[in-house]
This record gives sequence, C-alpha cells and structure tokens, in this order.
Amino acid sequence: MADSNVTHTIGRRKEAVCRVYLKPGSGKWDINGRTLGDYFPRPALVTAIQQPFTATDKLGQYDVKANVNGGGQTGQAGALRLAVARALVKIDEGHRRKLRDLGLLTRDARAVERKKPGRPKARKRFQFSKR
Repeated sequence: MADSNVTHTIGRRKEAVCRVYLKPGSGKWDINGRTLGDYFPRPALVTAIQQPFTATDKLGQYDVKANVNGGGQTGQAGALRLAVARALVKIDEGHRRKLRDLGLLTRDARAVERKKPGRPKARKRFQFSKR
C-alpha cells in the first residue's frame, strides 16, 4: 500500500499498537487479514471503532487496512479507534475540532499498575491477622 492517496497513522491503548492505512474506497475493513465483525465479535467494540467515521459522516467512504498487535480486545479496539481518528484528521484538518470535542484524538494513557513488593497485587494486601 505505497499509494500516494494512502494515509498511514498509529494508535496505542494499554499494551496494544495499531498501524492503520486509510484510502478512499467502499468501506472495506481488513484487520490482520480479517473483517471488522470477524476480528471484533462484540458489537460495542465495533460501534466504538466506527465512531470517528460516524462523527465525521465518512462511514463507508474509506477502505481500512490495519495491523494490530499486543494487548487484548478492548485495548486493540481503542488503539484502532485512535489511529482511524488520527488518519481522518491527516486527510482533512477540518475534522480535528469535531473529533477533539468527542475525545477521539486523546490517547488514553491508563495502563495496568505495577505489582508492589510485599503485596499480592498492586494495591491488595494479604489478610491481616491480629493473633
């Protein structure tokens, strides 16, 4: 996909990284060689991923090719959504205001907190015994 009309962006969420290639087309999705509904079976995730397109009224106007790796389903969906939103802004700067107001251009920096020594998890403590 080394076309001049192809837009390339990267999105990240938790441990997931997504590289998106957006080009004018009929709305075809190719995520790691699979379709959108096939790769993300949960309808809520599909809706979230398509949010940048619905917000800018561009649903079905671009073909999306994405390489996603790392993290889980939710993280990958978030990374894909961010990458698509960034690509739409790269294509037309006029979309920035609308996508920014909906919070679609903000990188969600929340990640898993590290485990602390002397604790079973990050914040959980072992059971306290008085005697």
